[in-house]
Amino acid sequence: MIAAMLLSFGVIFVAELGDKSQLMAMTYALRYRWWVVLLAITAATTAVHAVSVFFGHFLGMSIPSDTMSILAGLAMLVFGLWTIRGDHLDDAEAAKAERVGASVFLAVMSSFFLAELGDKTMLATITLSTNNDWLGVWIGSTIGMVAADALAIAVGALLGKHLPERTIARAAAALFFGFGAWLLWTGLAGAGAVTVIATLTAAVVLLGIGTAYIIRLRRADDVRQPRDESVRT
Repeated sequence: MIAAMLLSFGVIFVAELGDKSQLMAMTYALRYRWWVVLLAITAATTAVHAVSVFFGHFLGMSIPSDTMSILAGLAMLVFGLWTIRGDHLDDAEAAKAERVGASVFLAVMSSFFLAELGDKTMLATITLSTNNDWLGVWIGSTIGMVAADALAIAVGALLGKHLPERTIARAAAALFFGFGAWLLWTGLAGAGAVTVIATLTAAVVLLGIGTAYIIRLRRADDVRQPRDESVRT
């Protein structure tokens, strides 16, 4: 249980760095009491990760452990690419974070709950719970996310600006790739040649497609940015 807790804490803390949930936490905390925001985040995270662990635990019971390690390793590679791509608040999320009414706790909790559904931290929690102690994953992942959002709140309060997102995203992505390589090595140990070739091919294809997609997004952003600046001037 302790090993699962520590692993989940580390993975989810890394996954949350630069995530839109951190940006939302920072935005809320700059306007409302930080402890109310943090309590709301804790409640939402506990609920979302309970659902994630439930699905992951019962999914993992029906899949061989070696296969699950391979799938988890490939998932970690995807999370690494996702992290490099970066995250941001869209217009609707930013507007919602700025116009919360009287019931701050409920508003923040609901917005975080909805924001985490289908997010990489939820998917990472599902992945971890498939072949680790479910209670350890639940506790560790919840604490990891709350700690990362608390860091965003503290930095936002002290500096009044976002974390250096690109640098943190690259470091977080490197850790994800490391986790992925370790899980793939574990799952492929003793596997047949066909499984090894198929897995390595899938990893190369995922990394290739993901890299091409990220490059395309970066080029689109570079083209869009001068246009936005020209409109403002």
